[in-house]
Amino acid sequence: MTYSFISPPNAGRFVLSNATLPAVAVAEYHAPAAEGLVKADIVITDGIISAVLPPGEAPVEFAKSDLKDGMVWPCFADMHTHLDKGHIWPRNANPDGTFMGALEAVRADREAHWSAADVRKRMEFSLRSAYAHGTSLIRTHLDSLAPQHRISFEVFAELREVWKDRIALQAVALFPMDNMVDTAYFADLVAVIRDKGGLMGGVTRMNPDLDSQLDTLFKAAADNGLDVDLHVDETDDPTAETLKAIAEAVLRNRFDGKVTAGHCCSLARQDEDTAKRTVELVAKAGISIVSLPMCNMYLQDRYPGRTARWRGVTLFKELAAAGVATAVASDNTRDPFYAYGDLDPVEVFREAVRILHLDHPLDTAARVVTTSPADILGRPDMGRIAVGAAADLVLFSARRWSEFLSRPQSDRVVLRRGKVIDRSLPDYRELDSVVGA
Repeated sequence: MTYSFISPPNAGRFVLSNATLPAVAVAEYHAPAAEGLVKADIVITDGIISAVLPPGEAPVEFAKSDLKDGMVWPCFADMHTHLDKGHIWPRNANPDGTFMGALEAVRADREAHWSAADVRKRMEFSLRSAYAHGTSLIRTHLDSLAPQHRISFEVFAELREVWKDRIALQAVALFPMDNMVDTAYFADLVAVIRDKGGLMGGVTRMNPDLDSQLDTLFKAAADNGLDVDLHVDETDDPTAETLKAIAEAVLRNRFDGKVTAGHCCSLARQDEDTAKRTVELVAKAGISIVSLPMCNMYLQDRYPGRTARWRGVTLFKELAAAGVATAVASDNTRDPFYAYGDLDPVEVFREAVRILHLDHPLDTAARVVTTSPADILGRPDMGRIAVGAAADLVLFSARRWSEFLSRPQSDRVVLRRGKVIDRSLPDYRELDSVVGA
């Protein structure tokens, strides 16, 4: 769909009329819904949403752009990414598509290539892609082995400032929790996280010291006022129960910061009673869960000459039904952990609907890339259409779910503060100087 105009030249106030909105992402607007979609006119004044009205109720003298029932979404929140790893596939691909193959390929690439200039070039490319697709909020995990933690967090802090008016950025330190035994390294890492306004992260693995490792991590987070975002049970091994251990540690330490767990794949491999007990503990501990359906389907249950037997994702519906805050996100992009992707939440949403069966009904599915991740990231002012909020919107020609989910929506229009942005995606050739042709 090609719109003749969105914001008329020099018009301080205009209306997006005859719009279709996902009701779950609209604040304080009540109208008859069909499959969770409502009709509305959106009034924009000086870049701010000044009213959301029933169709036809906007003053007739306002300039209008008739969307002809096309969908309007808020800009997206992508709450689990790896901007520092992005786009290294051309120079260091995963040799066999396995998790261990990814670990080794990233290790080799990091040790050989990750200078500040290299990380900055690839991160900026990723941010330009995400911005063009309509994302306004991103959390990235940063590989934080010494001395990489200082390089990546410094680059991140610079880019956060440069991009602050386009994409709000958050960063999490990603490191093997076994490394906390190096007390000098861990103290320096915590200082860097605190000084750069980041979050405590880590990769949990089943081992005899897991409980004490978690206690150390949560104490450090509490002492420094840090929230926590962990990589958890990214395996098909049903005996991996670090999610349960994390929930117990949150309760045992009475940790009152925010805790997020990503992946949690093994939960779906456990028997019903075991999984149910863990889900109940997660809900009691107030832990949020983010599923990464594209990456987990790519990596999990991959064995030579054998078709995968499961989808690789966590018990998303069961967690949500228990009252756990849940969302989905991009995860890796063109690196050894996921060979594909473009930080496009529309693609993530479309694939999540298929992989996680978020349809039948689709009434509230839109929350998983809008309101839910924004809330989990502590930004309830984002990821929703609300009077008084900036007119950061994504306009689609699709009018209903079957249209939206059947095409990539590459004709979308993105508004930031009511103005149409240039949606040109960066050319991969720009990365040839760092990752090769």
